[in-house]
Amino acid sequence: MGIQDKIAAIELEMARTQKNKATEGHLGELKAKLAKLRTQLLEPPPGQAGPSAGFEVQKYGDSRIALIGFPSVGKSTALAQITGTESEAAAYEFTTLTCIPGIIHYQGTKIQLLDLPGIIEGAAQGKGRGRQVIAVAKSADLILMMLDATKPDAHKAVLEAELESTGIRLNKQPADIYFRKKKTGGIKFNAMVPLTKLGDNPGDVISRVLREYRMHNCEIVFREDASIDELIDLVEGNRRYIKCLYCYNKIDQITIEEVDVLSRQPNSIVVSCHANLNMDRLLAKMWEMLALCRIYTRRRGEAPDLEEPSVLTEGRGGVTIKSLCHHLHRDLLKEFKYALCWGQSCKHAPQRVGKDHELMDEDVVQVFKKTAKEYGQEKKGKVLTKQGCLAEPKKEERGADKKDKRGPSSNRHDGGPAKNTGKMGKSAGFA
Repeated sequence: MGIQDKIAAIELEMARTQKNKATEGHLGELKAKLAKLRTQLLEPPPGQAGPSAGFEVQKYGDSRIALIGFPSVGKSTALAQITGTESEAAAYEFTTLTCIPGIIHYQGTKIQLLDLPGIIEGAAQGKGRGRQVIAVAKSADLILMMLDATKPDAHKAVLEAELESTGIRLNKQPADIYFRKKKTGGIKFNAMVPLTKLGDNPGDVISRVLREYRMHNCEIVFREDASIDELIDLVEGNRRYIKCLYCYNKIDQITIEEVDVLSRQPNSIVVSCHANLNMDRLLAKMWEMLALCRIYTRRRGEAPDLEEPSVLTEGRGGVTIKSLCHHLHRDLLKEFKYALCWGQSCKHAPQRVGKDHELMDEDVVQVFKKTAKEYGQEKKGKVLTKQGCLAEPKKEERGADKKDKRGPSSNRHDGGPAKNTGKMGKSAGFA
């Protein structure tokens, strides 16, 4: 019995099982088995490991966007309109057979746009090179899902289901659940909020899911009302949470009322790549969802460099001073002393900040390094105080388990009774 047959059998059993509070544990156990089998299905077969030809695209620029959609929905035309890259476009399906990259120059940044071959239903199982396409989509910072406005909206649900089954979560965030494996102690479960999605006995449901993954010693704390699927995503640990923009193409072939309905859907935009309608708004929407943070640097006594900003994002290391130092030079953080910041993230200009300060778009930063003397003294064991001075580290206080040198005298100042050592003498409290 192959993996796909096992998946079909579990899905059939889940469809037959009545959903109520009493069956939550059984359904959770089936979902855990299904997630494990789907993870095994995504692994390449023996002897076929390694990237496929045509999909080896090196990351370039400050961010990456992947074009996902059914065949013949206008992905290649959109790539040519936005980036100027020539990609073969025709009226028949499966015109694009490999991954074709293009570069978007927008707001002083470079964004890589990938035109991927069209995927069909069953792509997660390998149909139509679906595994290779979805593997490239996992490396993207934003998924641009191209949809045909003249076709039914069921295509959107099919694409979402294919990406969901491969571990891609669209427009979602990881559940706020604390999870830690241990060597002993069993399963310790606690919840800070009422759990309404795990049935009458959440502890039993969670235990059955964890035992399916052979986790018998761990600590788990729910900080929000999460579902069993979110718990499985946490245990699997290989999920990708990616933003998705739904782009409805060919609006020049439908009525204005239908365009109005499509444009009001969340995370959606309507365009016509052939007629070049609303393409500027598409670029602005992609920029807004990527949330790129441009940081300009300056040297002491000079004007800031506004030509080439350092671009930071939450998905690529964060938007703090520490991330900026890593972006500029790998050894800059070791010599970092403090920084001066101008911009929206400051209360006053300039503001002296540390490495944990969070930056905002178009901030100006000037980094100050330690002097050679300070850097050398730190290596010898001295620490740098908040005032920028070198000082010896504080000596550790002696523990309470060490012996008291004063002896068991009755004139102790700690208020405790004198310790009787059993010996005669003044030190024992006798005359």
